[in-house]
Amino acid sequence: MLSRTADHLYWMSRYTERAENTARMLDVNYQTSLLPQSAEVAKYGWQGVLSISELLPLYNDKYDHIAPNEVMEFMVKDESNPSSIVSCLKAARENARAVRGALTTEAWETQNTTWLEVNRMLRAGDFERDPGQFFEWVKFRSHLSRGVTLGTMLQDEAFYFSRLGTFLERADNTARLVDVKFHALNSEFFGAATEEDQEYDFYHWSAILRSVSAFEVYRKVYRDVIKPERVAELLILRADMPRSLHASLAEVVANLAKVQNEQSAETQRRAGKLLADLQYARVDEILATGLHAYLTQFLDRVNELGGRISQDFLVPAH
Repeated sequence: MLSRTADHLYWMSRYTERAENTARMLDVNYQTSLLPQSAEVAKYGWQGVLSISELLPLYNDKYDHIAPNEVMEFMVKDESNPSSIVSCLKAARENARAVRGALTTEAWETQNTTWLEVNRMLRAGDFERDPGQFFEWVKFRSHLSRGVTLGTMLQDEAFYFSRLGTFLERADNTARLVDVKFHALNSEFFGAATEEDQEYDFYHWSAILRSVSAFEVYRKVYRDVIKPERVAELLILRADMPRSLHASLAEVVANLAKVQNEQSAETQRRAGKLLADLQYARVDEILATGLHAYLTQFLDRVNELGGRISQDFLVPAH
C-alpha cells in the first residue's frame, strides 16, 4: 500500500475518534457544570479542558477570560482551532475523500453525510439549543463510522491502518479524559481525596464514567459506590473495558503486527512494552507515584509511538 493512502486512512480514523472524544470531554464538563458548585470550581473545570487539550494559549489569543459558552464555542465551532469538533470532522471527511477508492461506498457516504449534517445543525442553532444532544449526535456518528468500516470493508491493510488510527487516538484521549479532573482541581491524587476534592468527587467521577459509557460497567464489575481508585483501575488497567488504556493498546499492538514492515520492529517493541506495562501494573502502585504523573508519562509514550508510526509507515511531517 502507498504510504500516502495509509496516511489518509490512519488520519481519517484519528480525526473521527478525536471528534468523538472531544464531544465526550465537553459533555463531562457540561454535565458537571449543571451541578451545584462554586464559580471558581466551574472555571477550573473549563480551564482543565483547554489545558489537557494543550489549547489554552490558542484560546487566550482569542478570549480574555474563561467562560463556559466561549470555551464550548471554541471547542465545537471554531475552524481556527484544529482540534474543534467541526475541524476534526472536516479533516476526517477530506482524508476520506482523498482515498475514496480504498473505502466502501457506505464508509465514504457516512463520512460525507456527517460533514454535511454537522454544518446544517450548526447553521440551524442545534448546538446552542441543546449541547448535550449535539454531543450525543457526534458520538453516534463516530460509532456509525466505525461500525460501517468494520461491517463493510475488506480486512486488508487499509482496514488495519484505519483501526490503528482509531485505537491510538482512543488511548490518548481516554488518558486525557481521566486526567481532566486533576487539571481541573490543580491537584495530585495519591489514592485519598482531599477535603477540597470531596466537594464534587462523586458527581465528577460519575460524569466521567458516563462519558466513556462505563457507568453500567462499573456497577456490574464492582457492585459498590463509586471510588476514584476503582474508576482509575477500570479505565486504565481492565483489558475487557473497551475504552480502557489496556484495551486500546492491545488493539494498537495487534494492528501494528498486521501491517509490519522491515523498519517497524522498534515501533512494535515499544508498543509491546507499553502494553506489557499495563498488563502487569497494579492500581495501588500507580497511585503511589501519583495518577497525574502516570498519565502524563503515558501520554508522552503514546505521542512518541504516534511519531514512530508516521516515520515507519506514513507520509512524514503530518
